[in-house]
Amino acid sequence: MTLRVLSAGAAKGLVGDVQAGFEASSGATISGSFSAVGAIRERFEGGEACDLLILTARQLAELETAGSVRGVAPIGTVRTAVAVPADQVKPDVSTGAAFAAAMRAASAVYMPDAYKSTAGIHVRSVLGALGLEAEMTPKLRMFPNGETAMRTLAEEAPEGGIGTTQMTEILYTPGLALVGPLPPEHDLSTVYAAAVSTRAAMPREAEALVALLTGAAMAGLRQRSGFE
Repeated sequence: MTLRVLSAGAAKGLVGDVQAGFEASSGATISGSFSAVGAIRERFEGGEACDLLILTARQLAELETAGSVRGVAPIGTVRTAVAVPADQVKPDVSTGAAFAAAMRAASAVYMPDAYKSTAGIHVRSVLGALGLEAEMTPKLRMFPNGETAMRTLAEEAPEGGIGTTQMTEILYTPGLALVGPLPPEHDLSTVYAAAVSTRAAMPREAEALVALLTGAAMAGLRQRSGFE
């Protein structure tokens, strides 16, 4: 039995952490696909097979109203944050001015899709608000999702390279150091949730996984994973 999960990249680490235990107790094998929320929603609405869906709470509320999912349950809030290769000096990003200076000083900025991912869309808007969009465009290195962006940053570790995406994706990437969340005046805190697809082939198992991911027993793991 294969339980099909379509999920925002922000939840990949959390799903991976509970996978072995869930599979052992349920007898179902999790097959997960993780990417930017816009891309995942497009695939789901395009008819891709899915038992459990993880997106932003707002997106799932819309899909529940449309009758596409049921039982929406919040996982937690994730903040958009900044990272650098582990052996490099952490820049100051505590204020808007400091963040702007860090962006200007960066040799390259690794980030997820600026049009389909939650963090990418927001970072692009922040750069626009700071008057940096045109100046920073040549430095931007965009990837389909935050996980790929952070993994590439860790592997290439360019001198002066910096990354920005959801905090969960940073914490699960070896070779990176978390600098901190975006400054308060540009903060983005996104609530993610899980729901069962109304087209689910394995609805009971999907309900059980939603309960596991969102239940009190996993509160500590969610916090360590970057969910507030």
